[in-house]
Amino acid sequence: MNIVTLLDMAKNCFPDRVALTNSDKHFTYQDLYDLSASAAVQMRQAEVENISLLDVASPALPIALFGSAWAGKPFAPLNYRLSSSDLANLVAKISPAIVFCGADYHENIDPKYRTNCDHLLAVKPLSATEDDWPSDPEDIAILLFTSGTTGGPKVAVLRHRNLVSYVLGSVEFMSAGPEESVLTSVPPYHIAAMANLLSSVYAGRRIVQLPNFDADAWIDLVAQENVTHAMVVPTMLARIADRLETRRDELPSLTSVAYGGGKTSRSVVEKILELLPNTNFVNAYGLTETSSTVAVLGPDEHREAIASDNPRIRARLGSAGIPLPTMEVSIRDDHGKEVTAGTSGEIWLRGDQVSGEYKGRKSQLTSDGWFRTNDGGHFDLDGYLYIEGRLDDVIIRGGENISPGEIEDALLEHSAVSDAGVVGVPDTEWGEKIAAVVVLREGATATESELVEYIRSQLRSQKTPDFVFFRNELPYNPTGKLLRKELRSELQ
Repeated sequence: MNIVTLLDMAKNCFPDRVALTNSDKHFTYQDLYDLSASAAVQMRQAEVENISLLDVASPALPIALFGSAWAGKPFAPLNYRLSSSDLANLVAKISPAIVFCGADYHENIDPKYRTNCDHLLAVKPLSATEDDWPSDPEDIAILLFTSGTTGGPKVAVLRHRNLVSYVLGSVEFMSAGPEESVLTSVPPYHIAAMANLLSSVYAGRRIVQLPNFDADAWIDLVAQENVTHAMVVPTMLARIADRLETRRDELPSLTSVAYGGGKTSRSVVEKILELLPNTNFVNAYGLTETSSTVAVLGPDEHREAIASDNPRIRARLGSAGIPLPTMEVSIRDDHGKEVTAGTSGEIWLRGDQVSGEYKGRKSQLTSDGWFRTNDGGHFDLDGYLYIEGRLDDVIIRGGENISPGEIEDALLEHSAVSDAGVVGVPDTEWGEKIAAVVVLREGATATESELVEYIRSQLRSQKTPDFVFFRNELPYNPTGKLLRKELRSELQ
């Protein structure tokens, strides 16, 4: 099945329902279908292999995505925050290609590749034969550049069967009522944006776009558009919680918020649950290579955990929840052997939505279909999955493997700490020592020795930071992942 089929089904069942809102522009499902058909004609005529987009969230995004799929060409959105030279390197990886550019980004792309995003909206819709799109599920639908937090970005390959499998396994067709809408503020080049778009179309939920995230603008738009659903990354959730704490907006229309894409502080989750007690919260864990979500901590689990005095149940607020029924999740040791509950190891994944494939490289799947994520984690005795961070980030101190995430979680429990990042720094005696970089809450104070003693009281002495540095903010990529490589470089 081609992903265009999802749009076709929505158009046939509710053609006049508004599918997309961006500022004062509104597009029905029939509009998206017709414009995607028109875009497909343009794209087929272009002598290129791949279709790209360089823009913030705009109406051009769904049209470019479905138009590419209709034309039988992979869609490769680009990071609009990158420099011209970095963008040139990415375009070289997908050439020959055509890049649809938003008005603010024309100068960032070589003229021989670029065209105007407005062409996707201005061309008169052309008639297209039903089922005119390719039907091979093995065709490539999307090419996504990985974040490259520890090295240069790779080009993840997602085929139509991967994406359709995810959507069919996690969303019911026509499950959204006509009053439902989802606010999307995740950048278009992130898998969460792609998955959210496809899922919303299949459910029939109106998509409200916020091109550039700002916590106040997000809160205002929820109220203005009576938004019912939203998806954010952890840094966004933290900023929204801070502003809500000051503004005290109640946001009565907001029934559900999904967050994910990186590690979320338990203290932030506890705060947002208190501020929005009538909103259902969902924590989603997934990867680009798995077409988005593979495990979920649902609303009932959030409420049970926040109300519980049992430390085991309360700890679930820091978990990724339970794997989806369509996914297999296994924790393996260094030899590929599955470990028991409570034991840390590498997270392995298997399922139809898992690609595990990069452009120009051999498949990363094992012979029996498992994908090694390079994420550390463990299951508790109740089957809840806990993410411990990238295995590349593990600190080896005196021969002992130490998870920086565990120390960060402990630091964030301190009343003065707003954010924390922990990395290993080279040491001739121990191999590595533990360095913590801390952001204090506004108006709060804490000393290095105070925080060191606090961690010593919470964790074993081997996990106590050797150094504590204070900063105004930590480096994150646009999708909320802590850039430990930058921290290490700064501290070495």
